[in-house]
Amino acid sequence: MPNITDRAIAFSTPWFDVLAKHVDGDHVPHYTVKPPDYVTVVASDLDGRILLVKQYRPVMEGYTIELPSGLVDPGETPEASARRELIEETGHEAGDLELLGTLAPDVGRLGNRMHCFAASGVRPVSGSHVTEQGIELLRWTPDELVAALADLQVCHALNFAVLLLAVLRGRFHLG
Repeated sequence: MPNITDRAIAFSTPWFDVLAKHVDGDHVPHYTVKPPDYVTVVASDLDGRILLVKQYRPVMEGYTIELPSGLVDPGETPEASARRELIEETGHEAGDLELLGTLAPDVGRLGNRMHCFAASGVRPVSGSHVTEQGIELLRWTPDELVAALADLQVCHALNFAVLLLAVLRGRFHLG
């Protein structure tokens, strides 16, 4: 098995670092983008509707429909991050929150992890609303979500992965 012989930060931003990794026998470094870990939550409310968010994404130069998600802040556990992001993005709090698993978002380029959660029976926080500017809350039935996945209204590949994990763990059912 090859060994990493040296690693150094080649470039740093507030959102990610780029690591240069030297591998045995290679003269050219392999670069890893290292953002913080993040969380994604498949959340259903008391009516069985799935909570999604619609927001503008500069990278996509357009609006996307996604599961609630966000970065794990320094010193924060993934569970605390999932609870916080759910409130910030949807105005709802999780009662039951289950870690479905931890995935590697991109094994060829990214050096972080995505912690996938399921939350059922989520409720609006009293007096709360979506606190992140520019986010619209959507509440879809499972059938509406499946239709949106099929016609790629929901196009975030990692959301497909989280939903499949939720199906495999018995926390979400396809129509």
